[in-house]
Amino acid sequence: MRIAVRVFDGITTFHLAAPLLVFGELSRRYPDSGWTTTVWSDDGSPVRTEEGVTMGDLHGPSVSEHADLLVFPSWPVHLPEPEPGLRDLIRAAHARGAGIAGLCLGSFPVVGSGILDGRTAATHWSAAEELAVRHPAVQVSPNALYLDHGDVLTSAGTASALDACLHIVRARLGSEVAATVARHLVIAPHREGDQAQYIDRPVLDDPEEGAIGETMAWALENLDRSLTVEALAGRASMSPRNFSRRFRETTGMSPARWILSRRLDEARRLLETTDRPIAQIAAACGFASAVTFRQNFTARYATTPTSYRNRFTDHAEVPVEHSA
Repeated sequence: MRIAVRVFDGITTFHLAAPLLVFGELSRRYPDSGWTTTVWSDDGSPVRTEEGVTMGDLHGPSVSEHADLLVFPSWPVHLPEPEPGLRDLIRAAHARGAGIAGLCLGSFPVVGSGILDGRTAATHWSAAEELAVRHPAVQVSPNALYLDHGDVLTSAGTASALDACLHIVRARLGSEVAATVARHLVIAPHREGDQAQYIDRPVLDDPEEGAIGETMAWALENLDRSLTVEALAGRASMSPRNFSRRFRETTGMSPARWILSRRLDEARRLLETTDRPIAQIAAACGFASAVTFRQNFTARYATTPTSYRNRFTDHAEVPVEHSA
């Protein structure tokens, strides 16, 4: 997997660090994975970050011709239209089958290339309206953390870029590898792409918040149980109505949706790392039947559990890249 990350004068160090951190950690933890990352500028010249750090030893745009994934980690804050040459470069890479990722404001050159016309895109919530006005052929989601069409991914800002890059690792190498990378980076291993970018009410230092966190941790250890809102609320010593309200305020999603996502996460892990029958995995993850499990799994990932498992038949310690 050859990854090419584009930089420009004025890029913030954090936005650049997000993909370099995730993909670099993957390469360090799994040196035989074949994942390599290069950084390039429009002419290969050094660039100066917004924080005043000069970055040298950069490649030119020719590296995009051989990359399997092009990453645009940001874009100038005045949101210029991408130059024709850059638009052509993105379209050419996409046409030959390379993946394209626009992180935060980096969605602007990706959307500007036209490869997302008729589809959806994400960006930092503060720039979503501007992106939608400029490109009416694209449906812009102001809330999503990231949106992945398989060939093109766009994400919201700051920490969402880490989520998106971990998602890329997970989609190609599996949940176990992504969790290992996340654990060593001390970041959350998985947030759903359509989770809210931010929570309207800040998390408070409140005993109820602690009770919700403890209940979430307990639920993760008991996914095979019937985890109704009533059961979770009882565990937190709260009424179902108050628990649901506080849970959504704290996490940005409903208890039922969070439980389903965690069950599907665990199911993917078991499919990747064990030979347990589908029915056993369904039961271990709290699904009422194998049929219900298959329906939910297929609805979320557009593939069956069996087909998904076939992508991860090699359980060696060092991952092997699989084609999509």
